[in-house]
Amino acid sequence: MNKKKQGRKHCLYTVLGNRQGMEMVQVAILVAIAVTLGLVFKSQIGDFVDNTFSSLSNAKF
Repeated sequence: MNKKKQGRKHCLYTVLGNRQGMEMVQVAILVAIAVTLGLVFKSQIGDFVDNTFSSLSNAKF
């Protein structure tokens, strides 16, 4: 294989590796945002869940 083809092959592996790395970074950022929102709105989320289950248990079907 000549050097030009080897360079392209190496470049292809580098690009694919960077995409997988970027996907992992994006997932980590989304998880961090979800955890942060959960911590910030912890009491509101708890009140919502309590009210919802209270309404469901008090409902007469």
